[in-house]
Amino acid sequence: MEQYSEILSNNVINILEALDDGVYVTDKAGTTLHVNEMYEKLTGLKRTDLLGQNVRILREKGVFDFIANPKVVETLKPVNNVQVLKSGKRVVLRGFPVFDVNNELALVITLVRDVTLIGQMREQILQQKKLISIYHNQIEHLSTGSKVESASYESAQIKQLSELVKRVASTDATILLLGETGVGKDWYARMAHENSPRKDEVFLKVDCGSISENLIESELFGYAPGAFTGASRQGKIGHFEIANKGTVFLDEIGELPLTMQAKLLRVLQDQEVMRVGSSVPQKVDVRIIAATNRNLEQEVANGNFRIDLFYRLRVAVVDIPPLREVREMIPGLVNHFLERFRSKYKKDIVCHDDTMNIFMAYRWPGNIRELENTIQSLVVTCQGHEILPEDLSPCMQAASYEMMFTPAGTLSGGSGRSLKAIMADFEKQVIQQALDRYGSVNEASSALGINRTTLFRKMRD
Repeated sequence: MEQYSEILSNNVINILEALDDGVYVTDKAGTTLHVNEMYEKLTGLKRTDLLGQNVRILREKGVFDFIANPKVVETLKPVNNVQVLKSGKRVVLRGFPVFDVNNELALVITLVRDVTLIGQMREQILQQKKLISIYHNQIEHLSTGSKVESASYESAQIKQLSELVKRVASTDATILLLGETGVGKDWYARMAHENSPRKDEVFLKVDCGSISENLIESELFGYAPGAFTGASRQGKIGHFEIANKGTVFLDEIGELPLTMQAKLLRVLQDQEVMRVGSSVPQKVDVRIIAATNRNLEQEVANGNFRIDLFYRLRVAVVDIPPLREVREMIPGLVNHFLERFRSKYKKDIVCHDDTMNIFMAYRWPGNIRELENTIQSLVVTCQGHEILPEDLSPCMQAASYEMMFTPAGTLSGGSGRSLKAIMADFEKQVIQQALDRYGSVNEASSALGINRTTLFRKMRD
């Protein structure tokens, strides 16, 4: 055992020199005893200027602003802190006490790491996680066999749009998807990718409205090594390079800043990107699909969107109608989402006919996305086996009033009937619906909050 200890003692300096961390060794008084070569590389300080110097004196001279030695000596415990050097560089210190055979403090050893390097490592890890997430989603989508196809509940108008997307998908033409929020632009973008020659490559969605303006350039186009403070020494690839050979779906492209629009135009025209801080273009082979809920022609007129980019994007335009204009799809969509969420939440639940009528009358400002979220919420919250009108939100229940009046034209048709007559008819309809639903006068009167006598009288009137 003594032999091994002697070997270690004779080679302790060589061991310290082999470490990837910078090493700074002082005695308990703070006198510098050793610094390794990595410390010199990290800090730019020379060991010849440090050996024999007290760290307190060096701090007073402004060589660095923090020292771990006094705190370690005082607490006899490890100390962590950030140190700023005279050059302005920041490093992380981890000071540790070293005890002798009598368990007395003998030395303080401080390990030093470059803050910038730690940040670069963290950024590289995040980038790898992003790539893994992209490919994981791609593999999951392919493994489940969930190809995006036209559904049986589509209207004739929607089927025509699906056929148009599939025709264009076989080419490399840029597709521009227009429509309100929630109409299914993602669905059509995925359909175009899966019916294209690039279907086995990456499909990468980029939400142009969710990335901050000061980050969007480096996210889309990447950056060169050392392009800015804190940038990775290896640089970073952007979304277009990640999706090389595949498809990039630029959602909400109307949110893209004007400076980025010019760079995107170069991708469309020349199929190349320029990383931040670089003067060398990188060739990419990507198919662009763009989507927006904005009126791009108006944005061009207002100076918020480049006219040359606008015309570059308008190659294959798919204008997706809102759900209120294709109401015939609503029953099929309701049943589709019911089937999905019944299976997910293990609940046996159906939609009552009166509820379906309200769904048909409602305007669905959030379109298909709102309908999907509504059905999910109802499946989760409903206690019975049917979704009844009273289970709906107040704004949807209000749609039933519109449904009862407008088809007959009593309010919108200008029949000239009095308000009293209109309300009497409405009251009769409500009473009849209650009787049909509950099957007895007692239950209907209870549901309507009136007594049996009143209900009988209103039925006779």
